[in-house]
Amino acid sequence: MAIKDALLADFDHEMGTTRRLLERLPDDRLSWKPHERSMSLGGLATHLSTIPTWAGTILNELSFDLAGAPPHAEPHASRADILAAFDATVKQSRGWMDKSDAEYNGRWTLKRSGQEVFSMPRVAAFRSFVLHHVIHHRGQLSVYLRLNDVKVPAIYGPTADEGQP
Repeated sequence: MAIKDALLADFDHEMGTTRRLLERLPDDRLSWKPHERSMSLGGLATHLSTIPTWAGTILNELSFDLAGAPPHAEPHASRADILAAFDATVKQSRGWMDKSDAEYNGRWTLKRSGQEVFSMPRVAAFRSFVLHHVIHHRGQLSVYLRLNDVKVPAIYGPTADEGQP
């Protein structure tokens, strides 16, 4: 099996699960925060909607320098806007995934102010910065939803809201 095929299966599964959580966002609670230092519900959901764009940098560039990273995007104003942004970035990112095994095994480097932080195969960087990053923040989002009495959909199995009676 080609690397692309395995990654696409993971990507499609994780993005589908993430979308199901984003579909549950309550429009009237997007400014809610569990703590003063935490992102707002809308800010976290907006961040989740932009994470797939890292695929372009990882799969199409040799490196990325954190010194030139743009600031976090302003939170979207509605669930519909968040879902539209997420769908667009997922579609775009999925298109960037049409690479050969040799391209996936090529090196990608993360830098900070010109200094190498680390270098790894693109496939590993993609899993870490796209898939694992989405999974991490999706976990946060599931807690945010629970704290707002929003039913959490199945993620890797039934949740207390959608499990067995």
